[in-house]
Amino acid sequence: MSENVTEVAVGGTVLAVAAAFLLYTLSSTGGMTSNAGYPLTASFRSAEGIGVGTDVRMAGVKVGSVTSMDLNPQSFRAEATVQIRNGIELPDDSAIVISSEGLLGGNYVEILPGGSVDNYAPGDEVVDTQGAVSLISLLMKFVGGGE
Repeated sequence: MSENVTEVAVGGTVLAVAAAFLLYTLSSTGGMTSNAGYPLTASFRSAEGIGVGTDVRMAGVKVGSVTSMDLNPQSFRAEATVQIRNGIELPDDSAIVISSEGLLGGNYVEILPGGSVDNYAPGDEVVDTQGAVSLISLLMKFVGGGE
């Protein structure tokens, strides 16, 4: 009888650890974040290094995330939709840039706020964008003498 109690206790512990791991994974990858916010769209020449779930930051603080990525078949540009947290009003001359966390870090979407008195409305398109800069291309230009 004590063998069954031990097996049930070990099984319950394993299930509790698995549930805790699942909750941690969902919270760290943004799977549990609410969709409270408003969408903005942006078009990039190169969206290398970002995808759905990538952080959107302003002044180093996460203010949203990328909710969709697709290729525009007419312009051959990457179309991204970002969800910006409610309560953050962005001037309509703000820029969206794909930035790097460092040489070995990943990329994220950075918002550079403008100075306009008018703000973006939900669903607006940010036209001032800068795509990802390829570190390998920069190194090749440096090694090749800028050609």
